Amino acid sequence: MSLGTRRTQPAIAGATAATIASLERQPGADVWKGRAFKGVLLAGVGLALLGLVALIADSLVEGAPRLGLDLVFSKGSSDPTKAGLLPALLGSIYIMGGVVLLTVPLGLGAAIYLEEYADKTRWWNRLVELNIQNLAAVPSIVYGILGLAFIVRGPADLGFILAAGAITLALLVLPTVILASREAIRAVPDSIRQGSLALGATQWQTIRRQILPASIPGIVTGVILAISRAIGETAPLLLVGATVFVTFNPDFFGADGYTALPVQIFQWVTRPQDEFRVLAAAAIVVMLILLLAMNSFAIWLRNRYEQRW
Repeated sequence: MSLGTRRTQPAIAGATAATIASLERQPGADVWKGRAFKGVLLAGVGLALLGLVALIADSLVEGAPRLGLDLVFSKGSSDPTKAGLLPALLGSIYIMGGVVLLTVPLGLGAAIYLEEYADKTRWWNRLVELNIQNLAAVPSIVYGILGLAFIVRGPADLGFILAAGAITLALLVLPTVILASREAIRAVPDSIRQGSLALGATQWQTIRRQILPASIPGIVTGVILAISRAIGETAPLLLVGATVFVTFNPDFFGADGYTALPVQIFQWVTRPQDEFRVLAAAAIVVMLILLLAMNSFAIWLRNRYEQRW
């Protein structure tokens, strides 16, 4: 430990203690208001966690008889004792792969342009930023109608194929990826940019060698969280051709039909037989495991490459 660091640490500890002491000297009414607000926040978090635990527990109890490898590796069937998730699982994996291939280059490129190159005083750049923020709040069913009109039947005319579903969901989560990437790039201190430019690097070299490596954890976290949202979307896929009963493994550009996990769960839940509701509960558990695994990977990746400035 350097001499400067040893001198700085006591100063930081003293400033922290003085701040805490000043906060403790607040008026009694403000202290109670603060405690009440904290209690409301904790109650909200507790209620959300309680709902999640209740959902997982109910799905586990109801779907336990069908949980197993047979559920994952069996194809669709009208017989509930033989029906499985393999076509839906492959369909979701293919769709998420297409979403990643489309959203990462488009979202990252848009974020770099808006943060590093765009002139904030120009009205068209401000208009683009405003539209991106508004598009992030548009309901998913609107994107489904957009995909049906322009990708399936309109100018693109791809038809009801799996690629059309991937493009539609990519449009759905693209604003989220752009916003998350912009926040990650914006979090890099300006001193890094100025230092790189002062040493003779070009703006592109500064972005490629300094800005992007420093902002990768935030960008990747935003991409994975956006994919976590996309994997649970049902309404857009129903509009762009995802069918509810598929007994074969789907193809990315095949015209024979496809399905996905949320669509398959929706189909099983609406069936009158109790055996299909058990299947739906087991499929919910599989999808929750997939989502939790993706979110855990995002948290690990963020902590692994996080830098403190």
